[in-house]
Amino acid sequence: MTAVATQNYPSPAEAEGKKADVASMFDTIAPRYDFLNRVLSMGIDQGWRKRVIARVMEGAPGRVLDVATGTGDLAIAAAQAGAGEVVGVDIAEEMLAVGRRKLPARKLDERVMLCYGDAENLPFDDDSFDAATVAFGVRNFENLDAGLTDMARVLRPGARLVILEFSQPTAFPVKQVYGFYSRHILPRIGGWLSGDSGAYRYLPDSIAVFPHGEAFLARLRAAGYADVSQKRLTFGIASIYEGRAA
Repeated sequence: MTAVATQNYPSPAEAEGKKADVASMFDTIAPRYDFLNRVLSMGIDQGWRKRVIARVMEGAPGRVLDVATGTGDLAIAAAQAGAGEVVGVDIAEEMLAVGRRKLPARKLDERVMLCYGDAENLPFDDDSFDAATVAFGVRNFENLDAGLTDMARVLRPGARLVILEFSQPTAFPVKQVYGFYSRHILPRIGGWLSGDSGAYRYLPDSIAVFPHGEAFLARLRAAGYADVSQKRLTFGIASIYEGRAA
């Protein structure tokens, strides 16, 4: 299979017009997205998601919002863990279509709803959810602060936001090995298997410019979250960030 660069390579940083390019990119890779996640992370991402769900379910939420839900893996996991109702939103319709096809076999048609929704302008009333999650999605927001603020708006006071996102290892030799893998190996394998080399060049580029660690915690505080924290995972390759809506 010959890798073909995407026509809409998004700006890795926050930039006007990024939203449409991100949606187009994910629509292109949607059919093989789940398979590529397992291959490129060597299955580690599944363990990370389980830790997110464990944190969310500590609060026994009745209604959970999963932003940038993609193919719905985290939304499905929340429902399977006991959330009464889960709503997943995304701007990539083809990703949502893949996710909807998973629901009948899991008998979750009535408890999980996957629909179009923009993190910066969520189609929900204030104080609508008991918890919210985002897995590997905040890097893709066109306006990060607007997305964080609108998620706080739809959360009930004290409700927990749990974000899983890539970060940057700092310890030798993990930093060097991961840097080589993400820059040289991942784009080649991802491009070959998906037919879209642009999407897997975008991934390490967007990680490199995303505010991680204390810089991201500061953005959460500015958006109105309290009790913010970071838990680094797998030598700092990813992090779980948390905060509570005011």
